[in-house]
Amino acid sequence: MLKKARKERLIWLDIMMTLMALALMSYFYYGVRSAVLCGICVAVSLVAEIVSLRLMGRHFKADDLTCTSDALILALMLPACMDYSIAVIASVFAVVVAKNVFGGRKNMIFSPAAAAYVFALTSWGSKLLMFPEPHNKLGVFEKPDTLTHSASYAFNISGKLDYTDFEVLLGNFSGPAGSVSILLLVISAVILIFRGDISAGAFLGSMVGTGLFAFIAPVGNSREDSLSYSLVTNMVLFASVYIIADKRIAPKREYFAIFYGLFAAVFAYTLVLTTAKENAIVMVSVLFTPIALGFKNLEKKISLAEEEERIKETEAAASDENTEEATVNE
Repeated sequence: MLKKARKERLIWLDIMMTLMALALMSYFYYGVRSAVLCGICVAVSLVAEIVSLRLMGRHFKADDLTCTSDALILALMLPACMDYSIAVIASVFAVVVAKNVFGGRKNMIFSPAAAAYVFALTSWGSKLLMFPEPHNKLGVFEKPDTLTHSASYAFNISGKLDYTDFEVLLGNFSGPAGSVSILLLVISAVILIFRGDISAGAFLGSMVGTGLFAFIAPVGNSREDSLSYSLVTNMVLFASVYIIADKRIAPKREYFAIFYGLFAAVFAYTLVLTTAKENAIVMVSVLFTPIALGFKNLEKKISLAEEEERIKETEAAASDENTEEATVNE
């Protein structure tokens, strides 16, 4: 049990390090307001976690610090100019409603950050989908003069992007504060998979599902553009790393995890293709909660059957040994 708790804390540390790198890149593009937004989400989530646990008669422990990584994931999905009040409400929702109401850290059924993002999107959709341009540095209380649609919006409508591959790789295009840094996200994915911090199967299933269907049924006229841009827009890469591949949510067995990621990606891409819905994969990750739970229940039944089989084999082996001893004694 202690070994498992230590492993969970190491996973949290690894994820926090990669998220901090993304937050730093967001600060580079959007200035101090982006950093303050991240800090507010983390601070509010931490306070909400402590208070809600106390109200439930439980004590805050080191393992409950995972609320801070969920808060950073949420902050990085928001525009850098997001109203602080909305960020506060979304952070409280993530901790209190999306997590602790359903049993807390040990009974996660969906990503708190994803659920909070969907909640904020349904309540303040227009504010979540308009963004400042990169390199528009904002002060703590400064608002940009003009806002623009995201690159995801442009791609979903036209199937094209007016950015160079180099700009796309570095995240120099309009979108959520920290989820557009493609090169950093690729590096983060490799590190987290190598360290065993995220579900490799769920991540692979999500990326392969998106890429395969983007090539088969392209957005726009070019299969190549559809394939490459589908993986870097609509928060597909970010969500695949930090939401779909979240080990607290994804099935434990890799082949189940692959199918889970694949189903989520295909459904999300279908939404993008048919409705041009931005960031559909985040919404789908919440809607696919029953599928994730179904896979986990199936895993439990398989594990129980395997355990019963091991017990029978052990009993049979013990019975054979007793028979041999009895024969020798005779």
